[in-house]
Amino acid sequence: MTESLDVGQLAQMRRDGTAHIVLDIRETDEVAVCSLADSLCVPMQDVPRRLDTLPRDRPLIVLCHHGVRSAMVTGFLRHNGFDNAWNLAGGIDAWARQVDPDMPRY
Repeated sequence: MTESLDVGQLAQMRRDGTAHIVLDIRETDEVAVCSLADSLCVPMQDVPRRLDTLPRDRPLIVLCHHGVRSAMVTGFLRHNGFDNAWNLAGGIDAWARQVDPDMPRY
C-alpha cells in the first residue's frame, strides 16, 4: 500500500510552515489549468531520469489530478529509497474541492 496524505493534512503542513516539497507529476497542459504554489513540476515520465534531483531531506508530496498516477509514482519512489515520498490522496481535484474552491478544475 502506498503511503498517502489527504488534502487537509497537506493544507495544515502549508499553514504551519512545515518543510515539504510538492512534486506535481501532471503534464504541462494540466499544470497550466491549476497548480499549487511552489510546486516542483516534473511530468510522470521524467521522474526516473530526475531521481538524483529530488529532495530526500523533507516530505515529498506527490500530486496528480485524482491521485492514481501519483500513487504509482510514490510507490516507484519508495521502491527507489525515497522513504519521504507521500501520495496526495484525491490529487489536485480534491484540493480544489475541499481546500481551495476558487481553484479552476478540469
